[in-house]
Amino acid sequence: MKITVLGAAGDVTGSGYLVETTSARVLIDFGLFQGEEKNDALNKAEPPFDASKLDAVILTHAHLDHSGRLPLLTKHGYEGPIYATAPTRELTGILFKDAANIQAEENNPLFTLVEAAKTYLQFKDLEFWEAKSIAPGVHVRLRDSGHIIGSASVEMAVEEDGRVKRVVFSGDIGPKGAPILRDPSPPSRADLVILESTYGDVDHPGQQETFESFAKVLTQAQAEGHRVLVPAFAVGRAQTLLYHIAQLYASGELNDLPVYLDSPMAAAATELYASHPELFDAETRELFKAGKRPLDFPKLRTVMSGEESRALNAEKGPMVVIAGSGMCNAGRIVSHLRQHLDKEETQVLFTGFQAHGTLGRDISDGRSPVQVKGQPVEVKARRHMLRGFSAHAGQRDLIAWAREASEDRPRFALTHGEDEPRRALKGRLESELGVDVGLPSRGDVLEV
Repeated sequence: MKITVLGAAGDVTGSGYLVETTSARVLIDFGLFQGEEKNDALNKAEPPFDASKLDAVILTHAHLDHSGRLPLLTKHGYEGPIYATAPTRELTGILFKDAANIQAEENNPLFTLVEAAKTYLQFKDLEFWEAKSIAPGVHVRLRDSGHIIGSASVEMAVEEDGRVKRVVFSGDIGPKGAPILRDPSPPSRADLVILESTYGDVDHPGQQETFESFAKVLTQAQAEGHRVLVPAFAVGRAQTLLYHIAQLYASGELNDLPVYLDSPMAAAATELYASHPELFDAETRELFKAGKRPLDFPKLRTVMSGEESRALNAEKGPMVVIAGSGMCNAGRIVSHLRQHLDKEETQVLFTGFQAHGTLGRDISDGRSPVQVKGQPVEVKARRHMLRGFSAHAGQRDLIAWAREASEDRPRFALTHGEDEPRRALKGRLESELGVDVGLPSRGDVLEV
């Protein structure tokens, strides 16, 4: 059994794993490489395998760094199933549509709306905990990874050479105790665990501490008339922010601060979240049962058209603008930054990881000026980084998750992380759990 690492090894984008056994070929994820310009060539290259010979594809969750190249499989002859949870399927449809519309303005789009729609028809729903035979000798079960709604870790059991070999693909793991979603469910048995390591070198601040810092920025903006720009991933992060702002309105700490959700995709994702309360944690389910709407509040406004978005730049007074993309490498947030980064009454609030080569990374690292749509812009706005809202587990939670999976003393391979976080997590796992940990590169083959 061989597993080829196709991306997200030494960085955090382009996730994908090709599993080859004596009788089957299965792909886990096939995501976009994001951030640096050189990644465009990686995205548009033909798949490094014969897509027509795949038996099955599994998608851990909808984010484009895991799903964004799936339409290339269809373009290159794959006609089989793409297994995912129902929420992942629904979210992927939203993200594909948005990505195809953005690419329609390019000379050489990665995929069209028609191609995305064709790929969407190949999805087949797989419930959490449901054991499923997806290819000759290959059986899988999905566990809730707590990252975004519908996100999963994959337990794979392969019958080969007269024995059963077990591999776990963590997908992206969420932090314990985060609002809305259930905590991640670690696996029980494995010979090899492929584990994400986005924040393998740090622990996030506590949820309460992060919430208090968030509240301070917003209440100050309300009092002093500031504009708060929040680059946010439309799926996951935007909903977490709305949840916390609704708490602030319910408690009376906010009473007259307009909040603009400047992302049709985030609005659609929020509606989808609300349609799957069975996947919420106990606290959020109780709010729904009580008739409360934990993702809504009186001053929330959804901005749908580009014209409405541009009009926000001329409005005066305090406000919060939540817009995509989360790393500021595209989307409506870029226009807001271009108009307001050079103003001292602007605050920019980052709530998640910023990859190298992105505008978000340049701003959060304190650079000034920065290039926004090809033009230099001085940064006079105040910058805040609230890592506690991350949808990725920090080092402590990653180790706790791995400890649950280490009963059989499996090998570990750390992916989906830059090299420094990977090395830090490797050291902790080896010293605390006594396991063998590898740091594969793109193109490396892991044998089981």
